[in-house]
Amino acid sequence: MASKKPLIPGRGLDAILGSIDVDALNGNESDVTAAISMVPISDIEANPFQPRKDFDDTALQELSQSIREQGVITPITVRRMPDGKYQLIAGERRLRASQLAGLTELPAYIRVATDGQMMEMALVENIQRENLNAMEIALSYNALIEECQLTHEQLSQRVGKDRSTITNYLRLLNLPAETQLALSSGQISMAHARALINVEDPEQHLAILHEIVNRHLSVHQTEQLVKAAKTPSRPRVTVKEELPARHTATLSQMKEKLRSDVEIKRSRRGKGTMTIHFNNDEDFERIVRLLNI
Repeated sequence: MASKKPLIPGRGLDAILGSIDVDALNGNESDVTAAISMVPISDIEANPFQPRKDFDDTALQELSQSIREQGVITPITVRRMPDGKYQLIAGERRLRASQLAGLTELPAYIRVATDGQMMEMALVENIQRENLNAMEIALSYNALIEECQLTHEQLSQRVGKDRSTITNYLRLLNLPAETQLALSSGQISMAHARALINVEDPEQHLAILHEIVNRHLSVHQTEQLVKAAKTPSRPRVTVKEELPARHTATLSQMKEKLRSDVEIKRSRRGKGTMTIHFNNDEDFERIVRLLNI
């Protein structure tokens, strides 16, 4: 059997589709459709490997209106299942919008694909067409690595991204759940998240996250906060000012005369306070009498 052509980085869905082994059809080439076929929407199952979890309702309505007026311009891609149904490979937004538009069938390319290839197709399709958020990309990369047993280098070749980019996305999975949620919802950017990764203390991490969200901090401001959090703070040393001899002697005399605790605080410039403590109202009156007030 002829060897498969290697995947070309950056070629996207076509590169992966081109890697499918048509020999798996056992000579039944009718299962592979080069031309576009019309497939009943009722026979199309959702893609279990779809990395995108949230779809913008407004965007779907707009696409649905466009489909009502002009039809589906770009065919979806499906694979035939053993029960005669079809499983969606790429084009879930088009499928959902077509359902909203009331269509009963869709133009589709019918392909042969393994589960691993399905996952790769769904990932690449979404990254290139629908701008997944950073957490969706990270989760999809991780699923590809675990399910398809790919190395970072192999995954880099599959999706046409630098290996360092792959690693940076995967590091997001180490973030606390609250930070991942903030990233998924757009409250913080990936640049904010990458700065926060360096704060390992949970309390400090969440405190900085809340600062970013509440004060709408820039990435640079976030990096400054992170830097400050990682710099060990020196304990403040309080130097107690010594009282002059005159003040010390007076303090002793007042304590003895009033039979109560007395405090004198004085700054270097001579400004200060004198505090006389009493235990109750009777003690207060006693001290007032001694002071002849």
